[in-house]
Amino acid sequence: MIQSNLWPHTHHDVTRFYHEHYAKDIQSGKYQPVLYPWDTLAVFLVIIYMLIPHRNRPWLRKARFFIFAINLVYTAYLIKNVRAKGVANTLGIGLVAAWSTIYIFAVIICNDPQRDFMRIERTEGKFTLDRAPPNGTQNGHATTARSEESNGVSKDVPETKESLGPSQRHGEFAWQAYPSTPFIERIDWVLDLFANFRGASWNWRTMSTPPPPKPIQEQLLRNSAVQPNHTFRTHPSQTRTYPTRRGMLVGNSKTLVTGYLILDLIKTLASHDPYFWGYVDRAPAPYLPAFLLRSPVLIHAARLLICQFGIKWALESVFALSPLFFSGVLGASVVGARAEPWMYPATWGSYALVLDRGLAGWWSGWWHQTFRFAFEQPGRKAIEVLGWTAKGPAARALQLVVAFGLSGALHASGSATCHGATFPLRGPIRYFLLQAAACFVEGVLRQGLAGSRAAGSVPQWAKRTLTFVYVHVWHYHTAHLLCDDFARGGVWLFEPCPVSLFRGLGFGAEGDGWLAIEALPSWHRGDTWYRTGFTF
Repeated sequence: MIQSNLWPHTHHDVTRFYHEHYAKDIQSGKYQPVLYPWDTLAVFLVIIYMLIPHRNRPWLRKARFFIFAINLVYTAYLIKNVRAKGVANTLGIGLVAAWSTIYIFAVIICNDPQRDFMRIERTEGKFTLDRAPPNGTQNGHATTARSEESNGVSKDVPETKESLGPSQRHGEFAWQAYPSTPFIERIDWVLDLFANFRGASWNWRTMSTPPPPKPIQEQLLRNSAVQPNHTFRTHPSQTRTYPTRRGMLVGNSKTLVTGYLILDLIKTLASHDPYFWGYVDRAPAPYLPAFLLRSPVLIHAARLLICQFGIKWALESVFALSPLFFSGVLGASVVGARAEPWMYPATWGSYALVLDRGLAGWWSGWWHQTFRFAFEQPGRKAIEVLGWTAKGPAARALQLVVAFGLSGALHASGSATCHGATFPLRGPIRYFLLQAAACFVEGVLRQGLAGSRAAGSVPQWAKRTLTFVYVHVWHYHTAHLLCDDFARGGVWLFEPCPVSLFRGLGFGAEGDGWLAIEALPSWHRGDTWYRTGFTF
């Protein structure tokens, strides 16, 4: 047990300290509490903008820069002035605000979604679009021998079913571009765009996301008069997909239960170590095994390992909620085609990608690729504007710096809104830029060794062993930049499991028990109506 004359004596002392200072900061006006729905209005402005057709209105299309600027300014306001009581919620203010800005930039600045984006939707019913197939148009509508909808979808369904909405369709699949009418169809299309970060059912699907099953691909070719730029190519770095809805629900349920238990165990272990309270330089608890206490290397490695598993399983558990809710709870009767199991592939790839490709395999295959599209698009657009060769070394370096730089900015924004004293530039941003440099150097070395006699004579097990060693040695010497910053900010004080099995059985710190709830949502009444709402 930590000595009683030391403060903080347990992690509960630090949590109470942050909560007390939060209350004082809100009362003094230093910060404003995060409020729903008011602090999400900038995102709703973008959605409203996207609901207005602007393909034939150049001035409205150019207005996207103004819309993005409003979102960017409001993101800066949130990061500077708004906080939440819960340690994870206040981290989330910076993360969510920055992510919305990055994703919006990728969607409406780097692309023209109303012109370029198409999603997979069922053909039964009517989804009208002012977009002509390539074999004949009249006033923007198809005039081919076959009767076709104005979005380029073959019209093979009875007129009586044309009024069916997205949730009532049971026909085959086709590509659907931005729908002009009906309005409910447009709302569904736009909301799907802003809720589908990996693009499993879109023509901009990320490389790590598997394509739809072969029967769906055949339907898309058969039913779509307009084929978007896309590829159905498969490769080893893509995650697995679920062939059936039952398999998807069972798989994600197992992930959620496993993640809950692992997070409970990790939180129980972390509750004994002052490092996870934010005191990164304090010695670990004296009752830990002697071999750990005698070795700074093992202590450092153990802490990083706990951090890695904590982050991974927290994300895995959160990502498992989406398919369970949309496909399991709501189902096809509510969300229509969005309940299809192949639209919810696994978020993590095979660890064999790390052993075969090193750091590149870690970051582009094994680790989750939820943010990949938004991180890649600015670099892609810059290379296009500069006229560079996409596969050249300069373009590769630019893509890495932009992608990892945006990831660093995302995590630094979360760091900036934490309760504790953090170092966003020296921590998250430096960490992710180092990953960009390492991936570039690794790529150059691997390209230089490819096909050489020396590399060909080394057995695969030896290559994998060497790769495993250098990848983890690299993370041993760099991951503390991110993990220490999270610890200083109070992130590890987060209570992921409201009911704790291990702490309820007595394995936790003093003051721990079956219930582990840090902060609950509450109603905040401010001086004005726009400063009143739900807070966390």
